Amino acid sequence: MAADDVFHHVGELTGLTAYDAAGEKIGSVEQAYLDNETGRAEWVTVKTGMFGMKESFVPLAGARRDENGLQIPHAKELVKEAPRMDADEHLDVAQEQELYDHYGLTRPSGRSGSPGMSPAAGRTGKEGMTGRESMGDGGRGRADAMGTTGQAATTGGPDTSKAATAPATGRGEEDMVRSEERLRVGTEEHESGRARLRKIVVTENVTTTVPVTHEEVRVVREPIKPGDRTIGRSPMGNAETEVILHAEEAVVRKEAVPVERVHLETEKVTEQKEVSAEVRKEQVEYDAPGQDDRGHGGRRGPSH
Repeated sequence: MAADDVFHHVGELTGLTAYDAAGEKIGSVEQAYLDNETGRAEWVTVKTGMFGMKESFVPLAGARRDENGLQIPHAKELVKEAPRMDADEHLDVAQEQELYDHYGLTRPSGRSGSPGMSPAAGRTGKEGMTGRESMGDGGRGRADAMGTTGQAATTGGPDTSKAATAPATGRGEEDMVRSEERLRVGTEEHESGRARLRKIVVTENVTTTVPVTHEEVRVVREPIKPGDRTIGRSPMGNAETEVILHAEEAVVRKEAVPVERVHLETEKVTEQKEVSAEVRKEQVEYDAPGQDDRGHGGRRGPSH
């Protein structure tokens, strides 16, 4: 959605306070940028950064106006991180595409040959021309934005468009980049030790019970019956006989038999460990003209 679908005149954009999708204030609208082919306002610049010293480009697609100001459907951080472009300067197709890519938007179809965008005439055109006049119709917006310089070149007169251009902001010529160290903690695996599995032979006493047998002697008497002819006559006198006795005894024999398998295995255990380190960061201080109790002739203050 272009700006002229929401506002009647480009002049109504300048000075509005821009808010992001969460309602957080971004900054004030400085100027509108017109598409050089259609003459419609597609982008605005908004003051951002420290002390409002930076202008960031914001698309008007999806923007709406309410009693508070200009509501932008993008986060404030996304606006602040937009690609840096020089305000009050013509943007070519490549720069315009870079902005569209940053906001995740698709460039309108049928404009692949568009010559880019230029600031509205209210900021960079002929002296005295307002944004209301530049939006009289779509074709005139483009002519007012780009025709002044061409007219000066044709007639041989001075280039009044550059002479009438006022600085966009009170920013300095160079920006200062503040850096700081961030603690990034990771893990790496290393060898912490070795585990070995070995076996040794130990001796222990084992007691068990085993049954054993032996022979004992007892006297058995049997009377001889009359007529038993199997027994001959035995002479009268002393006699002696013997019986062999047998007995079992425990015999110990040893053999090695496998009883179990033993091996080592590892498992990973996670624990929480605190890591601390010193990091450095830069702080920005500024000196400004004014009263200084220390007599340095300027005002000094920190900025984060």
